[in-house]
Amino acid sequence: MRDFSYVYNAHPSFIEAMFQQYKSDPNSVEDGWRVFFDGFEFASTSMNGHAEGETSSSAINPKEFQVFSLIKGFRNRGHLLSKTNPIRDRRDRKPHLNLADFGLSDADLDTRFYIGKEVGLNNPTLRELIDHLNMVYCHSIGIEYHHIQDREKRRWLRTRMEGREITLGFSKEKKKRILSKLNDAVVFEKFLHTKYTGQKRFSLEGGETAIAALDAIINKAVDDKVEEVIIGMAHRGRLNVLVNIMQKTYEQIFNEFEGTVMPDLSFGDGDVKYHLGYSAIVETASGKDVHLKLVPNPSHLESVDPVVEGFARAKSDILYNGDHDKILPILIHGDAAVAGQGVVYETVQMSQLDGYKTGGTIHFVINNQIGFTTDFEDARSSTYCTAAANVVQAPVFHINGDDPEAVVFAVELATEYRQKFNSDVFIDMVCYRRHGHNEGDDPKFTQPEMYKYIDSHKNPREVYADQLVEWGSITKKEAEELEQVFWDKLQERLDMVKETKMSYKYQEPEQAWRKLNKNVMDPKDYFPSPDTGVERKTLDKIVDHLMTLPENFTPLGKVNRLFKGKKKLLADNNMDWAMGELLAYGSLLLEGRDVRMTGQDVKRGTFSHRHAVLRDSKTYEEYNRLSGMSEDQGEYRIFNSLLSEFAVLGFEYGYSMATPDNLVIWEAQFGDFYNGAQTIVDQYISAAESKWRRMSGLVMLLPHGYEGQGPEHSSARLERFLQMCAEFNMSVCNVTKPANFFHLLRRQLARPFRKPLIVMSPKSLLRHPECISNITDFEPGNRFQEIYDDEDYPTKAKAKKVERVLFCTGKIYYDLLKRKREENRQDVAIIRLEQLYPFPLEQLNQLVDEKYKSAKAYWVQEEPSNMGAWQYFWSFYRNADIELISRKSSASPATGFKKVHDIEQQAIIDMAFA
Repeated sequence: MRDFSYVYNAHPSFIEAMFQQYKSDPNSVEDGWRVFFDGFEFASTSMNGHAEGETSSSAINPKEFQVFSLIKGFRNRGHLLSKTNPIRDRRDRKPHLNLADFGLSDADLDTRFYIGKEVGLNNPTLRELIDHLNMVYCHSIGIEYHHIQDREKRRWLRTRMEGREITLGFSKEKKKRILSKLNDAVVFEKFLHTKYTGQKRFSLEGGETAIAALDAIINKAVDDKVEEVIIGMAHRGRLNVLVNIMQKTYEQIFNEFEGTVMPDLSFGDGDVKYHLGYSAIVETASGKDVHLKLVPNPSHLESVDPVVEGFARAKSDILYNGDHDKILPILIHGDAAVAGQGVVYETVQMSQLDGYKTGGTIHFVINNQIGFTTDFEDARSSTYCTAAANVVQAPVFHINGDDPEAVVFAVELATEYRQKFNSDVFIDMVCYRRHGHNEGDDPKFTQPEMYKYIDSHKNPREVYADQLVEWGSITKKEAEELEQVFWDKLQERLDMVKETKMSYKYQEPEQAWRKLNKNVMDPKDYFPSPDTGVERKTLDKIVDHLMTLPENFTPLGKVNRLFKGKKKLLADNNMDWAMGELLAYGSLLLEGRDVRMTGQDVKRGTFSHRHAVLRDSKTYEEYNRLSGMSEDQGEYRIFNSLLSEFAVLGFEYGYSMATPDNLVIWEAQFGDFYNGAQTIVDQYISAAESKWRRMSGLVMLLPHGYEGQGPEHSSARLERFLQMCAEFNMSVCNVTKPANFFHLLRRQLARPFRKPLIVMSPKSLLRHPECISNITDFEPGNRFQEIYDDEDYPTKAKAKKVERVLFCTGKIYYDLLKRKREENRQDVAIIRLEQLYPFPLEQLNQLVDEKYKSAKAYWVQEEPSNMGAWQYFWSFYRNADIELISRKSSASPATGFKKVHDIEQQAIIDMAFA
């Protein structure tokens, strides 16, 4: 089908001039114009009874162009007229698709127009053309696709929409499968409504066609190349999806409702039934097996979106060699949440970026036209809830949820689109919510008019069964038999007839998780840390590789100076922070582990310290300094991220869930900015193991330290992380030596379990002359040190003079050390805590009892007294005589004035040595 948009966009006088030129010499105009005019000549000849080859003097009907404008209008705006609302008439969105809008009138309705060929019709009357356009663009499916700039995508969608059979042409078997899925969905809801009246279940009633849609998506995808589907969704309809898509048994659901089988509460607190995840292997309609995973999620709507994407990307990288066609993410949204939650925008925005692409996501919106008790008019400014689709020019199918065949057609087309173009696609299934926000809520308080319609409205199964009989697709007897099957199935479920639980074969990464220790609650598993040293020859190999550039690589002048400075350090076998960090990654890569690192400036590092990736000053090509060390090394995947915290951290958390064998790191530009992702920290990183028994080894690097840069560039809110610590749920560290950071990173993969790691990473220490480690500290026999004693007092005898012990963590240690040396204070010992949680209580007590029992104790910190680690530290020593030295309590983390900062910092050091 040709695209005549060039004609539509031309001025009428230009068209007339081109036509006159064509009449004089058809070969004198461009091919596109010639084909267009040939068609009109042929059409007008045919209409006037001339034989082929005869010349007609007839001119083009100028209204052909007005009709063409009408066709374009339907393609652009027909969705505004589509009949997608199953319970009431749509609001008038002023689509301007009346005849008068195009300079046409009723008098033109029986005139034939050649331009009908544009939509596949042969010389139709205007009436026939409009009927066709109404059926294609304004019936149960309304499609937004003209915002897509890619012509191939537009034409592909247009061809399939305009070329389809209006009756959709589904086989009888396919119709029966759709009805069967509707049966399953409705049976499940009736089962729960009958057996557990009033209990919260966030039912799918009114939107049961979603089950038929998901079934169609999965079958269509698997018939292509998909081997695994990752699903993320909120609570509405989740139980129905678990049973009818994931094939979780009624018995399992029954036990969760009844509480007849008590879960093992020796570890963790569990979660409500409509937040839990599930994995299954399901046989599709074509007899193929597919892995299905429903990711666990909290009530924080849409927060699971980036988690699903990260999980899918990791599986693609690990299992499918980056072939995104083999794994499909599906995100099931609610209309209010998809419009209102900013993380949806962030997730869509990252979808085409190299570090985050997953080959396209199918976004399925269960649009029940209400959010809790808020009408959609109050829930968004946009016409549709799917406005985020415009970010990446994703097509949007708006569909009537009471027309299951239209829904199945649209989702299958959407799946084909995803597989062909590896791009996101949105499906907006307009339906309704039978009950209130939950089953104990009366919606008539706030939506009395809407629920007047809903109360008398048949469910989608009944609507479709009636349609099938009316269309003659099934006989009345078959309909009665299907009705009986429905009631028999419901009775079976109510009688709790035993079901066969599906067998499940664990994938390779899942098997690795299963080999790890779970419910690790004994302090002996955490202290001391394991030996994480690396052989000297391996360390030398990594250092040599890092310090050697490819032959034809021309570095920037500053990089040359950087390398010269590194070589001076290396001459004395010393490593700064950057080298210690890169050594950790390099050593893991040589062990065959992959390392993934993302953040807003991670390739260079916010503070220009890392330089993991260099650019050639002539070709501007990138060079990854940790690639090419050996043929069988792991892959170092490092990506500068989009300017997002919420979605990016959620993505990395999801990535870390896929396998325990890789190191996954997210670095904040400044630690202060992590709180843009507070939901991910609160609901997933700190609590997921307790709620869902899901481990993660994710590392968060949060630059932290008071250096006079103001309230948004000083604090990673250490106190908040410490407040969330319990049940050995994560590690929180504030490290002061490159070698210790090296061992901390390696420890993440060395222990027989995984825990998230939160690091208050340094800023000024990256170049501090004292913040270096000798290469011997990286060798075998070394491990992560939870605490460091004062090096001036290696023995009990030498510690006799100590009268004052300063406990601290992080950068302030070097400020205290400087003053101690300046004043040659032999009566002061400085003990630094490198790990705050799990708290090294036994180690610390043993050290103090052995050397400093009679000394006066102080906790020294840069943060205000109501922040930092003080209150956490004091909780272990409430009965001890320990005093605090810090900034005063403050609502803001730090002053915005450098001079004030300097005065405050000086006062802290003065008090420490007073």
